[in-house]
Amino acid sequence: MSKTFQTAMLTLALCALGCSGAQHGPVPDASQATGRGKRILMVVTSHDTLGTSGEKTGYWLSEVAHFDRYVRAHGYTVDFVSPKGGKPPLDARSADFDERDNAAFLADTAVVAQLHASVTPTAVQAADYAAIYYAGGHGPMWDLPDNADIANLARAIYERGGVVAAVCHGPAGLLKLKTSDGKALIAGHSVTGLSNTEEWLSGKTKAVPFSLQDELMRQGGQYDNATLPFASFVRVSGRLITGQNPASTRAVAEALVAVLHGLAPVR
Repeated sequence: MSKTFQTAMLTLALCALGCSGAQHGPVPDASQATGRGKRILMVVTSHDTLGTSGEKTGYWLSEVAHFDRYVRAHGYTVDFVSPKGGKPPLDARSADFDERDNAAFLADTAVVAQLHASVTPTAVQAADYAAIYYAGGHGPMWDLPDNADIANLARAIYERGGVVAAVCHGPAGLLKLKTSDGKALIAGHSVTGLSNTEEWLSGKTKAVPFSLQDELMRQGGQYDNATLPFASFVRVSGRLITGQNPASTRAVAEALVAVLHGLAPVR
C-alpha cells in the first residue's frame, strides 16, 4: 500500500470519528460507590524509545489526562506507578496541550507533580486500591508485558474484588497476567486494544515488537474492535475493562466507575 493511500485512509477515519461525536451516558454521584475504596492505581510506561526506529515514545497524554479528570470528578483518588518510577516519558505526538481535558490536567500542578514522581511497583500495596488502570502510548509494548511486580499488583487487586482496566496499548500489560490458579486473566473475556488496522494506519506496524491484537487473541481473549478505526470502543467483561484506542479513554473511565458503583454486572 502507498503512503498516500495510508494517509488518506487515516484522514478519512479521523474525519468520520470527528463527525460522529461519541456519546457517553451519565454516571451517578460517587457517593453511591461501593465500599471497596476510593483509590485507583494508574500504570504509566517508563519506556521512551520506539524500537530501533530512532523515534521517541512514552505514554499518550489523553489516555492519562482524560481518565484522571473523569475519575477524580467522581470522587476517586489516583496514584501513579511506573516500572522505573520517577518522571515517565510523554509521547510528543500526543502533546495536544490545548485540548480541554489535557489542558485541565496539566493545569493541576499537584497532580502533574505526582505523575512526575511516579512510584515503583514495590512501593505500592494492592490492598489500598479498588482498581488498576493501564494507560497506553507505544511505550507499554516494551516495558509492561514482562513486569512481574506490576502484574502481581494487578492480580492482587483483581482477586480482592477490584477492577482491572486498560486502554489502547495499555492491554499489553495484561498479556502475561495470570490469576493465582495459573490461568491467563484475559482468557475467555471479551477484550479490545489497538487493532492491527489502527497500528498500520499509525505507520507503526514494523516498529512495535508484536501485534497487540494478535497477542490478546493468543492469550485466550475474545478480541473485538470497532468497525471504524479510531472510534471509541470499550469491552466490559465483569471486572475487566478494555478500550480500543485513545478515543475510548473516557468511556473506559465511565465503565470503571459504573462497575465500582455496582451499576454494571460483575462476575
